[in-house]
Amino acid sequence: MSANLHNQNQSQKVFMEYAICIVSAAPVRKEPSHRSEMTNQLLFGETMQVLEIKEEWFCIRSLYDGYEGWLTHHLIKEVGEGVARSELSFATTGLVNPVVFMGGLINVPMGSSLTGFNEETGALWDEQHTYEGNYRNINRTANNNLLEKIVQTWLNAPYLWGGRTFMGVDCSGFCQVIFKMLGIKLKRDAYQQAEEGEKVDNLEAAKKGDLAFFQNAEGRVIHVGILLDAKNIIHSSGKVRFDKMDEKGIVNSENGIRTHALHSIKRMQ
Repeated sequence: MSANLHNQNQSQKVFMEYAICIVSAAPVRKEPSHRSEMTNQLLFGETMQVLEIKEEWFCIRSLYDGYEGWLTHHLIKEVGEGVARSELSFATTGLVNPVVFMGGLINVPMGSSLTGFNEETGALWDEQHTYEGNYRNINRTANNNLLEKIVQTWLNAPYLWGGRTFMGVDCSGFCQVIFKMLGIKLKRDAYQQAEEGEKVDNLEAAKKGDLAFFQNAEGRVIHVGILLDAKNIIHSSGKVRFDKMDEKGIVNSENGIRTHALHSIKRMQ
């Protein structure tokens, strides 16, 4: 890297300390390269802290869950710390939701953050983006009927490593977005989520909305799903699907084959 570019990047780093996602879903990569694997997505309106800049690539930390990775500057816009760290009250509820910007339409997914939303005018944080679709105040108590209603809309969404939308979602991303809609913050990865919440002693004691975690042969948490009761689970495995549960783990509801070994159950509410 040349000295001039290095100096330019240093000034950019100071200039853009905080940013917000301005596209429907921004791919976040492990390394600053389009060839690097996507480890996460930031949804519209989610905010971040900029940690480092390498040419067009920004290393960021999500202010929702602390997850770090690389994305390009085209997908974000600078905001002040006050906007970036403001308490989130509203999120979009449809699978596809209309945000208007400069006369154009941005279709954003469920769980997008309506940062700075004014319920009377529809204006968002910068008053240039406006929203007139369905939304939910995620600070209000949710019931189990809402949980079941939301998860039903995700059925058959394809599995995508790092995904967090109905166009492609991984197991922990699915749980994170669903729980965001319920007003409950979760970490990003399954093993991180397994460290949260209150332990449920056994499957018989499980309730609708508990998270079930599953392990590999070494005992490491590699998968997560949402229990609908002690015998049924919804999770992203190949696609978002309903399967059967027993004390040993998940049994494929179509062919009866055991697919995942139970590690633990946690209650997040």
